[in-house]
Amino acid sequence: MPEPKKIVLDSGKIRYRAVIDIGFHDNGKRKQLTITKDSSKEVKAEISRIEYEKNTGTFVPPHLLTVNQWIDQWLEKKAEDLEETTIYNYQITLDRVRGKLGNIKLQELTEEDVEAWMLWSLRCGRVRGPKAGTGLGVTSVDMSLARLKDVLNRAVTKRLVNMNVASELSIPRKARKAERKTKVELVPWNVSEVHTFVQGMSGDRLYAPLLLSLMGLRPAEVVGLRWSDIDLTADTLTVANTRTMMGNKTVVEKDTKSMASERALPLPIPVKDALKKFKALQAAEKLTLGTDYVNSGYMCVNEAGEVHTIKQLRTRAYKLMEESGLRRVRLYDARASCFTYLANNGVPDHLLARWAGHTNVKTTKRWYVKPDVEDLRGAATTWGGLHSAQDGGV
Repeated sequence: MPEPKKIVLDSGKIRYRAVIDIGFHDNGKRKQLTITKDSSKEVKAEISRIEYEKNTGTFVPPHLLTVNQWIDQWLEKKAEDLEETTIYNYQITLDRVRGKLGNIKLQELTEEDVEAWMLWSLRCGRVRGPKAGTGLGVTSVDMSLARLKDVLNRAVTKRLVNMNVASELSIPRKARKAERKTKVELVPWNVSEVHTFVQGMSGDRLYAPLLLSLMGLRPAEVVGLRWSDIDLTADTLTVANTRTMMGNKTVVEKDTKSMASERALPLPIPVKDALKKFKALQAAEKLTLGTDYVNSGYMCVNEAGEVHTIKQLRTRAYKLMEESGLRRVRLYDARASCFTYLANNGVPDHLLARWAGHTNVKTTKRWYVKPDVEDLRGAATTWGGLHSAQDGGV
């Protein structure tokens, strides 16, 4: 153990200092750490602590990285393996953390800091828009907390911190229950509402693309479909391409959400007929415009052949909902209407998952099969047999 040296500061104060080796840089040069304390005894105690942690593999060299700087490094590394849209969503999720925690040194971040941010976010964490100053939703805060845990887990692995200070934190149960009492659940359309929408949009130019949404395709899959993906002879389509958006501004074209999402589906007769008419309409529009027509090859295009975005498709759908007097639901929720109907009508689980583009049916049933009270009428009738059986035994 090096003997601490006595030093006299300009102020006249006496302190003690020692320099120790703590490892090696990538270039082979020694890493050294300077320890300065008020007494020789304190310096020796700190050296003993560091030597013990080095021997047990728990030593973390001090550094000046802030939470923001480490988040930047983490995102940069993640971008090597994840899609652009996923990284964008990670950035949005972690932006909720940066304001309160970003300038804190990573090694000085405490569980109390993270908990204070979490409670502040639930209480008044919305910082933009007309609702600024109100609380963020439980799901939003939960997602940001989960991503922060991922960031800190990586910091532990990289020996930047000793422990993940957020690992034991979770959204308070009271907050979850309070939100459930006030949050209005968006219920997907029932069969009657779907019929009303189909009738109301039957004369619309985008009838075929919107039918594909009702068939369970994601909006990004609908606008990503190319005519080469559709076989009107074999009555099938192949989902192999998507066109999504980042921030409702930048269009990102990529392959499907997962391997399971890349799938071939049969075309129901009404959808096939609508697609044939839509293709013929586009041929006539191309003939009219001539060289001004855009030959994109996509199915969901406007009169000039320009590809629609998911935002444009949603906007048209919402307009048609309003004109039909229907309550407004997300276009994405048409998937839930589709898969609830298929499940209620006996489609086997393995086929349901395949149609949805999921690896297993648990995902499909958890998020997209949402029976309403009318769907349960059959169960009520079945229960009547139990009631009658009891009466018969009296």
